[in-house]
Amino acid sequence: HTTTPPPPHRASSDMGNGQSVNAAKRQSLRKLTDIISPVPADIDVAQRAVAVPIKTIAAACGLAEDDYEPYGRYKAKVSERVASRKTDTTSGQRGGYYVVVAGINPTPLGEGKSTTTIGLAQAMGAHLERPTVACIRQPSMGPTFGIKGGAAGGGYSQVIPMEEMNLHLTGDIHAIGAANNLLAAAVDTRVFHELTQKDEALFDRLCPKGKNGKRGAFAKSMRGRLERLGLGHKRDDADALTTEERAKFARLDIDRERISWRRVVDMNDRFLRKITIGQSDTEKGFTRETGFDITVASEIMAVLAMTTSMEDMERRLGAMVVAPDVRGNPVTADDLGVTGALLALMKDAIKPTLMQTLEGTPVLVHAGPFANIASGNSSVIADQIGLSMVGEGGFVLTEAGFGADIGLEKFMHLKCRSSGLKPHAAVIVATVRALKLHGGGPAVTPGKPLAEAYTREDVELVKKGVANLTRHVENTKKFGVPVVVALNVFPSDTAEEHEAIRAAAIAAGADDCVLCTHHAEGGKGATKLGEAVAAACEKNKDAKEFKLLYPDSMGIKEKISKIACELYRAKDVSFSEQAEEKIAMFTAQGFARLPICMAKTQYSFSHDANLKGAPSGFTLPIGDVRCSAGAGFIVPLVGAFPTIPGLPTRPAYYEIGVDTKTDRVVGLS
Repeated sequence: HTTTPPPPHRASSDMGNGQSVNAAKRQSLRKLTDIISPVPADIDVAQRAVAVPIKTIAAACGLAEDDYEPYGRYKAKVSERVASRKTDTTSGQRGGYYVVVAGINPTPLGEGKSTTTIGLAQAMGAHLERPTVACIRQPSMGPTFGIKGGAAGGGYSQVIPMEEMNLHLTGDIHAIGAANNLLAAAVDTRVFHELTQKDEALFDRLCPKGKNGKRGAFAKSMRGRLERLGLGHKRDDADALTTEERAKFARLDIDRERISWRRVVDMNDRFLRKITIGQSDTEKGFTRETGFDITVASEIMAVLAMTTSMEDMERRLGAMVVAPDVRGNPVTADDLGVTGALLALMKDAIKPTLMQTLEGTPVLVHAGPFANIASGNSSVIADQIGLSMVGEGGFVLTEAGFGADIGLEKFMHLKCRSSGLKPHAAVIVATVRALKLHGGGPAVTPGKPLAEAYTREDVELVKKGVANLTRHVENTKKFGVPVVVALNVFPSDTAEEHEAIRAAAIAAGADDCVLCTHHAEGGKGATKLGEAVAAACEKNKDAKEFKLLYPDSMGIKEKISKIACELYRAKDVSFSEQAEEKIAMFTAQGFARLPICMAKTQYSFSHDANLKGAPSGFTLPIGDVRCSAGAGFIVPLVGAFPTIPGLPTRPAYYEIGVDTKTDRVVGLS
């Protein structure tokens, strides 16, 4: 589906200069040819494409060979240090225009937000010839083998090699899982040893004597705790601690009943939601109930998404709270002495993975938090690197997960608050199918044929459902960001249905509403969207109207209510007894200034996935609250919200396998 690329680019010593960059762009960017209709399966499109060697893509981005590490022929890890290279001296913004791509509340089939992000990148890079980088999240293998499938885009708007992206990529999620579970093991093991050892024996094992009979200096990983205990001046001589100080240092006194750190696995396994650990006789009866989260919901994934440097990551990892002690004080990874080990496991994961679209536009894949149970956005570092690479007048397209009520809201309140970056425009992706569902259409169920309502014209059903789109447009504009609606076209749509959506979008305040056929045509099908996005950005060059909807100084409950009432349109918020206790504890611990990361269903503005359209006047229930102090936010769980998905009756894994004659993966979507 692509023209055959020219010979591979040879990197030169002056890789960053304009002549080398332009030469590499000519070798990498290409327009699709020989497009097939109807569109073949995603994996068939991807595997027929001819990818360009990753060093050519890197050269087109102005990267020298020292800036990245190849992982095979078509992937590379980009150094996080590239992020700090260029800053616009007038606005403080790094490089080019910053565009966030979000969507309406989707059906369970997804509405093509990732596909639109990639199609728009192909349009702007290969067709409109604007320097462009797409920043997207790494797919979790839970959905890949479950319901939703992968997240490399679809049709003729994809990241390639798509099977490598949708499976292990460069191992970031595995690194997060290992780090997360190391910390979980450290917590339970420390509790066990404190329950079974006296103070002096515990201290002796933590700080053993050398052959000379002296303990010497504390390990570097122990110094953070020493400082917090006011014992930093004794860090070079463990023998200098008094008996009381030794007990104070050695005993964390973790409250076993309130340990919040959970284990993770990157699969949809509902039977791990609640488990009992410590049942072996070797654990001496010290059992407790806990559970698993999916790996992308780990706070370490959120730390990866929010961090700005290796030093910042070390600070954030050390600040992660695993439990309160028996006096209510937070116990952190630093207290456990495990921060350095976590950083060692994450040192390569901090580097975004450089890939390419079907039309040669560069893509940075990094971090993968779900928007319904985590921060839901690609990393700050990837966006900063992208802005550095595109330069003034270029475009970074960064994707926010699920609907704009959660993904885009978290992009604004978490990511932009932390990074200081200001978006110039937002794209809201909509489909006729989803708006019919919001208008009262029958249920959409993966694996079952769509009801007739979705395959024949029904303008009135669309008109009833556009309230969902208009609320997302109105909410986005509250942040002072212009909106372009991308109407992802399906073959069964009609012109009358499209016009009803366009009229509603413009009436709600969108700058434009553009029909997009990038799934069937690649970048060519999103060129008008690219022109509309460029126009919106150029009119908002200074992003001076950008604003957040609540200050740091607002209390935890007030922040939750602000989001619930102003964006979701709830009447009020109810807090369970457990949520009230947690909020009081986090406030007492000094975390009240942190922003909010709501965990709720992606299928509705409300807590109830069945409340479609634009519901209002409901009470939003907060069942529990967690603190992600390292990532830098408070996580309210709306209702009884699971943090690890389950598998459907017929998961996607039924279709996935390997052609043993070619070694190619088959059946991925």
